[in-house]
Amino acid sequence: MFLQALPERKTFAGTETELLIRGEGQPLLFLHAGHGFDPSDPLIERLSQQYQVFAASHPGFGASPRPDGVDTVDDIAYRYLDLIEDLGLEDIVVVGVSFGGWIAAELATKGSGRIAKLVLIDPVGVKFGDRETRDITDIYATTAQQIPELFFADEAKGLAVLNNLDFKDLPEETALRFARNREALTLFGWAPTLYNPKLKGRLHRIKVPTLLVWGADDRIVSADYGRQYAAAIPGARLEVIEGAGHYGYLEQPQAFADTIEAFLGA
Repeated sequence: MFLQALPERKTFAGTETELLIRGEGQPLLFLHAGHGFDPSDPLIERLSQQYQVFAASHPGFGASPRPDGVDTVDDIAYRYLDLIEDLGLEDIVVVGVSFGGWIAAELATKGSGRIAKLVLIDPVGVKFGDRETRDITDIYATTAQQIPELFFADEAKGLAVLNNLDFKDLPEETALRFARNREALTLFGWAPTLYNPKLKGRLHRIKVPTLLVWGADDRIVSADYGRQYAAAIPGARLEVIEGAGHYGYLEQPQAFADTIEAFLGA
């Protein structure tokens, strides 16, 4: 199911970008995880039944070019501010997953009055422990074949979600997208590994209602990490989904969607 091209291309801040627009209603910006984005994502399908979803391939991911000077997650956040303003979006919900959750948190700290609510699904991006403590699993020390056991609570279900993807047999276009996604994730998250040392001290700037949704069996960032993340954002709530891993939103899209929609509708 992964690594399909997005159906549209839009130009914002002078750069053409892959962009999916689906559904009607209040605008919802979906920020994808580090593996890239696929238009058949089941959570997107569910959310687009009530919201107008905007989902782009981040700069350098998929077939979206990476403009000169965009080499940090902070830079990506400003690019999304440009997208929001160029598209004239107001009262927007921002939903970010994993690496996209990191981008969403950075975006929300910048205080845009256009953002109404924030949902972070198993985000990375923050260092809570001391120098000797690893808060985030080093995904760069793993192989593609280890993705199911690391990113999913149920390895067999993870393989099913991935459609038993055999990377050596991928079509050329799909393999290229996978390689670009991996390259971009390495550029933006290599050192320090998947966090911004400054973000922890900025989370108090998030002033909008915020929900964090976490997989109880997350092997990349634990539920305890999620509790610290929620505690650092004023008024934030944490919901933990049992039987879900780091990519629990793909394992249990209905449970995640139910939790998110209950928060957004409150």
